[in-house]
Amino acid sequence: MTEYLPEGSLIDTQKNKEALSGIETLKKAQENKTILEAKATVCTAKHDLIVDLGTIKGIIPKNEGAIGIETGETRDIALISRVGKPVCFIITDFEKDKNGRLTAICSRKAVQEECTENYLDKLLPGDIIPAVVTHMENFGCFADIGCGISSLLPIDSISVSRISHPSDRFKSGQNIFAVVKSIDENGRITLSHKELLGTWEENAAELAVGETVPGIVRSVEKYGIFVELSPNLAGLAEVRECDVEELRTHVGQCAAVYIKSIVPERMKIKLVLIDAYRGEPVPLPRLTYFMARPFTSICTASSKLLPALSSRTPSTNTLPAIIYAFAFSLDS
Repeated sequence: MTEYLPEGSLIDTQKNKEALSGIETLKKAQENKTILEAKATVCTAKHDLIVDLGTIKGIIPKNEGAIGIETGETRDIALISRVGKPVCFIITDFEKDKNGRLTAICSRKAVQEECTENYLDKLLPGDIIPAVVTHMENFGCFADIGCGISSLLPIDSISVSRISHPSDRFKSGQNIFAVVKSIDENGRITLSHKELLGTWEENAAELAVGETVPGIVRSVEKYGIFVELSPNLAGLAEVRECDVEELRTHVGQCAAVYIKSIVPERMKIKLVLIDAYRGEPVPLPRLTYFMARPFTSICTASSKLLPALSSRTPSTNTLPAIIYAFAFSLDS
């Protein structure tokens, strides 16, 4: 069964390395229409991608570089930005130049069309899929959901705790899981993420009154300071004069907070700001994904999301993860 993973997932696999090991194995890969990955080394003036196949050079002609390039629906920057990064492709032909050197003619578009037909077109809202963050904008981030095909994850769907920019939560190249939020009439998929990070109750259960824990200041208001304790959980620290003037509390600052009380019936956590760290870089919060039950093999899992999200099961097209009882975290 073919898995249509985000680009970069195959390049270091044993199967891919063996296919790139020589001319004969490359020809066998062509016969079997095996999806391969290699690093794009150059984008020519004509926007053809040159890929390093080890023993020979591969060329992905511009019109074979991505779905929509030929019609203009996909911009050329989608090809230019792949230089220095892995790209997926199948080998469609071999040609010799005037000096007799063999070159593989490849198609990335053919892989994306296959991925769309056999995988993406079968997804439904509520499906959980693996993705890789590719780039970020003020309004959200784009993620590779399979073979270099991008999908939008709006900023308000990243987490319950408000953030000013996707870089507050992610970094480029990070492995994540996402939920298919919607699919429009053209097949474009929009993602969500916050539903996977657990409910208020699940996150609050990790804390206890009397503990002092780290957090990130997300909002400074006249009536209090909101401190993020996890991506889906924030508490309110009472405003004291020293908090604002002596500590000079500001949005994005790391802080240490004392948990004064947890009020489940009101879904509120009261905090006391102990310290705010000046000049300290804000670390990306560790992402913990809450699932209905633990599983040890994500690639063959049929785990279900908590009822708060959906009864849909995670796609089998997945990435490795670290398991923690009823929750797990992806390390990028």
